[in-house]
Amino acid sequence: MLPDEAWRKSSYSDGTGNSCVEFADALATLGGIGVRDSKDPSGPALTFSADAWTEFVGLVRTGRADFGTI
Repeated sequence: MLPDEAWRKSSYSDGTGNSCVEFADALATLGGIGVRDSKDPSGPALTFSADAWTEFVGLVRTGRADFGTI
């Protein structure tokens, strides 16, 4: 488990408690990125490879991400 200081809230979080995503690039030295719900910091975190995270962020930034019925 990473210390709280390792996590950063997304600049896109709306500040009202909704859509709050945090990420930890401290795992980058191990080849990964951690992602968690800031409303549940002791809950589960997802870990992505650096390549998968870069691809995901690129798809979101260009509007090509398809989230289906999320």
